[in-house]
Amino acid sequence: MKFPRNARIFRGQLDAAPFATVLFLLVIFLMLGSLVYTPGTHIQLPLADGLVGTEKRPVAVALDANGRFYFENQSIEENELRTRLRQVVLDSTEPLALVVQADKAVTYEMFTRLAVLAQQVGISEAVWATLPRALAAPGQHVVP
Repeated sequence: MKFPRNARIFRGQLDAAPFATVLFLLVIFLMLGSLVYTPGTHIQLPLADGLVGTEKRPVAVALDANGRFYFENQSIEENELRTRLRQVVLDSTEPLALVVQADKAVTYEMFTRLAVLAQQVGISEAVWATLPRALAAPGQHVVP
């Protein structure tokens, strides 16, 4: 059975208006997408390679550049954090390690204050949370 073909190759001029419209809409969506508010606190972890982790069960506390504490995704005051960490220690049957998710701008003094607070409630180990480097900078090699 033969089907009639009436498709012909287009040899006319293309109109630029539809292409310009699609491009314009794409630019608008990209610009509006960058203006969307992302809730939460932005914490930039420092980059490091070859650090050793811990065998103990982790308890994470975030610390931003302004010295505010965040525990279980909630902003928390120092006294309340002490109470909550003490309760976590009492509920745990195994040793705990405090994993401090500190911003790059956090000073050593802020980290020490949090480590001392953890030690007072019974958490003996505090470690920095870091991000691994994606790639070595040109001219450098990564030591395994």
